[in-house]
Amino acid sequence: MQQIDTIAALRAQRALWRQKNESLAFVPTMGNLHDGHLALVEQAKTHAERVLVSIFVNPLQFGANEDLDRYPRTLQADLEKLKGLGVDAVFTPAVSEVYPRGLEAQTVVSVPGLSSILCGAKRPGHFEGVTTVVSKLFNMVQPDAALFGKKDYQQLQVIRFMAHDLCMPIKIIGVETQREKSGLALSSRNGYLTAQERQQAAIIYRSLQEISLAIENGESITVATEKALAEWYHAGLTPDYLEVKRLSDLQTPTEKDHDLIVLAAAYIGTTRLIDNLSATRK
Repeated sequence: MQQIDTIAALRAQRALWRQKNESLAFVPTMGNLHDGHLALVEQAKTHAERVLVSIFVNPLQFGANEDLDRYPRTLQADLEKLKGLGVDAVFTPAVSEVYPRGLEAQTVVSVPGLSSILCGAKRPGHFEGVTTVVSKLFNMVQPDAALFGKKDYQQLQVIRFMAHDLCMPIKIIGVETQREKSGLALSSRNGYLTAQERQQAAIIYRSLQEISLAIENGESITVATEKALAEWYHAGLTPDYLEVKRLSDLQTPTEKDHDLIVLAAAYIGTTRLIDNLSATRK
C-alpha cells in the first residue's frame, strides 16, 4: 500500500493505473476510521480494480465554534487498518497542499437550496466546505466511482447533485449505515460519548424506526414526531431537528410523494449526532 501526500505524486500514480486500463474507486475520509469507513472500502473493492482512500481533516467545513482542533487524528492506526484491507493507496495531503492560497482565498463550490436546510441551516457554510473539498479531491483523484455512507444522507445528496451539475463522470455510490448492536450509527464522534451517553443515544435510531413504521402504516407523521421528541427530552437529549423529507431531494413531501426519509440530529452533552432512516408511504 502506497502513502501519497502530494498532488503531483497522486496524478503520476493515477496515470499509471489509467495506462493499464484499471478502474479506480475512491473513498474520501477525515480519518479516525471505524467499521463504517471500512465497510465503504470493502464495497469500493467490488466496484473497481484499484481502491484509493483519502485521509484529510478538512478545515473548510468546520464552523468557528466547532471541533476542528478536537477532531481525533489517528493516522498510523488508520493506515494499518487500510493496509489490512488491501487498499492500493492512501492520499494524506497537508492543508497547504489542498488549499495553497489559504482558506480565505479559496474558490468555493456550492449546491444552492439543498445545502441550506437541515444540517446546512444549523451549520452555515458547512456544505460549501464539503462540496469544495470533495470537488477538489475528485479533480485530483479522477476516480470512476466514489463511495459515501448513507448515515450523512444530506451530504450524500449534496455531492450527488454537485457531481451531476458539474458534469463529473463519477458514479456516486451510497453505502448503508453501519450500526452498533444498540442501533446507534457508527460515527467518529461516538468516541466523545461516555458509556452512559452511548446508551442514551440509542433512542435516536429507535425513534426513527417508530416514525418510519408510522409512515408505512399511514399514521400521523406529526404525532409520531412529537412523541419521539418528548422521548428524547426525557432521555436527556437536546433535539436539533427531527424531520420527514422527500427521499430524492430532501424537500417537503406532498401527499403524492411515497419515498420519504426521516432525518435526525441531536446533542448529547456537547456531542452532535445525526442519523436517518428511509420510509415508503403506501
